[in-house]
Amino acid sequence: MSIAFPNLLHHMKNKIFAAILIVFIGGNVAGQYISTVTVPDKNIPKITNPKDLSFRYASEISASSLRDHLRILASDSLEGRETGQKGMELAADYISKQLRNLGLNPSISTGDYYQPVAFTYSKWKNSEMYVRGNRYRLLWDFIAMPEVNNSNAIISDQEVIFLGYGIDSEIYSDYKKTDVKGKIIMINKGEPLDKKGLSIITKTEEQSDWTVDINKKLIAAKEKGVKLVLIIEDDIKKLLEENRRKLLSPNLQLGKRAENELRTADHVYISSTVAKAIIGDQENKILKAREKYAKGKAESVKLPIDFSINMSKDINILEGKNVIGYIQGKSKPNEYIIVSAHYDHLGKRGDEVFNGANDNGSGSSTLLELAQSCQQAVLEGNAPERSIVFLWFCGEEKGLLGSHYYTENPVFPLQNTVVNINVDMVGRTDDKYKDNPEYIYIIGSDRLSSDLHSISEDVNKKYTQLTLDYTYNSEDDPNKYYYRSDHYNFAKNGIPAIFYFNGTHEDYHRTTDDVEKINFDAMENVGKLIFHTLFELANRPQRIKVDGVVK
Repeated sequence: MSIAFPNLLHHMKNKIFAAILIVFIGGNVAGQYISTVTVPDKNIPKITNPKDLSFRYASEISASSLRDHLRILASDSLEGRETGQKGMELAADYISKQLRNLGLNPSISTGDYYQPVAFTYSKWKNSEMYVRGNRYRLLWDFIAMPEVNNSNAIISDQEVIFLGYGIDSEIYSDYKKTDVKGKIIMINKGEPLDKKGLSIITKTEEQSDWTVDINKKLIAAKEKGVKLVLIIEDDIKKLLEENRRKLLSPNLQLGKRAENELRTADHVYISSTVAKAIIGDQENKILKAREKYAKGKAESVKLPIDFSINMSKDINILEGKNVIGYIQGKSKPNEYIIVSAHYDHLGKRGDEVFNGANDNGSGSSTLLELAQSCQQAVLEGNAPERSIVFLWFCGEEKGLLGSHYYTENPVFPLQNTVVNINVDMVGRTDDKYKDNPEYIYIIGSDRLSSDLHSISEDVNKKYTQLTLDYTYNSEDDPNKYYYRSDHYNFAKNGIPAIFYFNGTHEDYHRTTDDVEKINFDAMENVGKLIFHTLFELANRPQRIKVDGVVK
């Protein structure tokens, strides 16, 4: 599973962050998605008749086969399966060979089992800043992200212009009296407020888009020809701590990114210490300017200064791939069910390998077993009515990139995609269920389709009788798991999605997430539950209704 989208993305990529906070409404009142626990009545006998096709083919899923797959996918030889690296290539090769041996159809777009996905890899080269001859360090005194900055050079000047809030609206514009073309500017976050605390722009206590979306300021700066924007961050230490993992890791972006294609100006978040060093003995001028802002009057201050920052970076193009195999439906071949898992993980750091047995070798192995069970039905003359697409995504740990690419470049039309079933971390137990491994967390089942939720509940009662926990389905879930795995890219496109997840554990995103700690019997039972849900979705007469709305 991907890490939570950090606050830095809120500042730098507000458009993406806004998407993360999309609210789904429909069958439930917003904020009231089911968050209870369904405990099955085990006095009701489960279906165990081999003549029941769903039971028969679900029985093909076994703990021993899951273990065989996972021992390979989570082995040291695959080096943590990092996107664009050798280990991920080996994992993709293993999965595609299994699909070929099973006899699944390859991707219709390429003729093989791959959907190529290009990534741009970027990282800073010893980035540092000099103000009045004093050195300041990246990750200590300032933050800059290579993927949202075009510059690949040292930027320097003998002047920095303090430009208030960097706003350019019809009501209020910091650019009104100042030529900033080719200049470095320094701005505050937020927007000017009058003495009553009301926004100069909205005339109310509600803040405008200029505060909510930092990109508006950065787009305006680029349109004005600004060379570099310095954004004053009052709590740089907090921002650094919240984003340390992302800042210390290489950055991947979808596609082959060319220089100068960003709509936003190059920008850096600086600490108040750096800001004070830039202001120097001009503090009185800054204070007087701020008095004018409160009256709705723009005022800039030119700060003579020896300033430079190293924005040089390494840029490489990496090739990733989504792995795809599918079974064509019998009577409804143009309706598609996507069953997904990400097969990438965190790679290695030095000699330490992040094997990712649970995250997400468990989901990847489960998909192989689901594919085998469905193909067995085909071989016995019981092909599903709808087409079933098995899809292993790359780049999930880098921000759901592989699934984002797929939904932007679908192999099978999104309008004909009935549902996404996503499997991410199903091989462990968390503290809540350490004494009861017969459970699974269900996320998203009721967000866009009440049918999907009902089907999931019904097949569990009849076949598997696991405890279904909807705690993380709550719209108020502080972990935001609904937005942190690949199903989200389908859901935001209006496609119902159900996400199976066992919760986190002490080895999450650590080198100790190994095969030896997987509960394969529990993993088998979850796999069977997923199969029963899939089998019903693939064979029911009508496609599930979408009665929720993406707002």
